[in-house]
Amino acid sequence: MGEGVLTEGRRAGGPVAMPAYRDALFEDAGLERVGGELVFGGVRLSEVAAAHGTPAYVYSFPTLRRRFGLLTAALDGVPHRICFSVKCNGNLAVLRLLHELGAGADIVSGGELARALRAGMPAAHVVFSGVGKREAELVRAVEAGVGFINVESVAELELLADVAARLGRPATVGIRVNPEVQAETHPYISTGKRGDKFGVPLDVVGEAAELVNRAPQLTLGALAMHIGSQIVDVAPFAAAVERVIALRDALPGRARETTRALDIGGGLGIRYRDEAPADLAAWRAAVVPLLRASGCFVLLEPGRFIAGPAGVLLTRVEYLKQSGGTRYVIVDAGKNDLVRPSYYRAWHEIVPVRAAVEGAAETPASVVGPVCETGDFLALDRDTPPVARGDLLAVLCAGAYGFSMASTYNARPRPPEVAVDGGAHRLIRRRETVDELLQCEEGLES
Repeated sequence: MGEGVLTEGRRAGGPVAMPAYRDALFEDAGLERVGGELVFGGVRLSEVAAAHGTPAYVYSFPTLRRRFGLLTAALDGVPHRICFSVKCNGNLAVLRLLHELGAGADIVSGGELARALRAGMPAAHVVFSGVGKREAELVRAVEAGVGFINVESVAELELLADVAARLGRPATVGIRVNPEVQAETHPYISTGKRGDKFGVPLDVVGEAAELVNRAPQLTLGALAMHIGSQIVDVAPFAAAVERVIALRDALPGRARETTRALDIGGGLGIRYRDEAPADLAAWRAAVVPLLRASGCFVLLEPGRFIAGPAGVLLTRVEYLKQSGGTRYVIVDAGKNDLVRPSYYRAWHEIVPVRAAVEGAAETPASVVGPVCETGDFLALDRDTPPVARGDLLAVLCAGAYGFSMASTYNARPRPPEVAVDGGAHRLIRRRETVDELLQCEEGLES
């Protein structure tokens, strides 16, 4: 199911074997148990918690490298660039690592452009999408020499032409097409079906291409698509690629000649529980022959596939509580730290950092945070091993859309981010402080 969405449900109590899918989750992430302790990137997570406190995001750099390599292998034989989706995880150390591996950046804001450039990524390796780019953001993108500015409406294209003319600077345009292909995913992250806010409608693509041709500073360099996130079925992806290639072949004269790139977006899904992740072998078999035949340079924009399994959220049990027949495990991480369970009803597997006693009975419990809302939860009615105050828990598959969607709701500073690599851990974003939350308001009283 899309976006890791699975209905939480109470099951019969009593001894429960470790679910079979957890082995697969551990393999995806590069997690292992050594002497009962959870080890990530060669580092005991209890050591990370002792050094940096909780809650804390922890990223395995070996896992990031391995999953980037899987996509590189899947595109073997096709000239391409993998442009990592900055919105899913914009930490500068993560971006620098991916840049070293050869990645560019897929961005959707001026702030993300600044992150990509600060991480050392060449502007020419950046793709700038998004339906609501401000004029100042377009100015910055043209000045920086962004590789492709993917426009998503005729109105945006007209503004871009005006900006480029005023600056006297060239800009390479990608027209993001809405291919009108339905992908099976959460409705909040569907982006390619008819009527979605994203992309230029199919019947307007020709008009947009002509407008580019009339603008002296603009060149049409790519057609782009993105049909959604957390997609595990190859068929709609292949259908959308086929449709965009056909559109490119139908472009008139100069537009077709200059459109040498196909941006096929991202959205490849991962395993959050027992769902099958995107099958890269099947994806390659269905999509790569189409791309190879097109003769185009290919841009792929993954985020979750690379970063999702590579991150965990560490949290500590604060209290245990029984209320109205419900057992609560109250932890120090809340919806301000990881909003996906509350926002999407998304499933994130939660495991103790130190293994429970073998054969210990698991009983239903809701894992909830400190935020003052009933919607503040990480899991509802989930079979949970015995835990005690002070125990550490790891929330899996939190490397994508975890910290990047975190907030300071309830005046709670955002957690630190920690890298594990080569058997060592290092801080790559320090924990915010309450004083930092107040800085933008200090000294403004009349």
